[in-house]
Amino acid sequence: MDIIEGVRVAIKEMLLPELDRVREDNKEIKAILVMINKRLDDVNLHLADQSRRIDGVREELGARIDGVHEELGTRIDVLSTRIDRVREELGTRIDNVIIQISGINNRIDSMAEKFDIRLDRLYEVIVRRDEHNIAERRIATLEKDVAEIRHRLAA
Repeated sequence: MDIIEGVRVAIKEMLLPELDRVREDNKEIKAILVMINKRLDDVNLHLADQSRRIDGVREELGARIDGVHEELGTRIDVLSTRIDRVREELGTRIDNVIIQISGINNRIDSMAEKFDIRLDRLYEVIVRRDEHNIAERRIATLEKDVAEIRHRLAA
């Protein structure tokens, strides 16, 4: 049995120090794993905190956007009302201007008719003057002819 005992002692001397080193390495690995898990937990907590903050910012921005949207809607309604009032006012003004222009056109038409009548009268006067001048020349010619005839008869 000495051989068995010798083999046992030899195995113990060779394997036990290796086993102790493996155990110590295992303890170190477990310690590192604990540290890594702790860091992972910290990162997870940090990520959860960041996620909460992002959700808060999202809610805040959503509320602000909704507020701006409502304000813009109100402003658009006010602007639409103002545009409608301006449109009505300008329509009324345009209608008034059209009425004024229509009145001016009527006055111009009336004046044109009067002008045409006066122009016609002026034409008649000019024609009469021309006829009068022609008649005067004919009379002057006739008087001259009569004077010559008298002069011949008297001679």
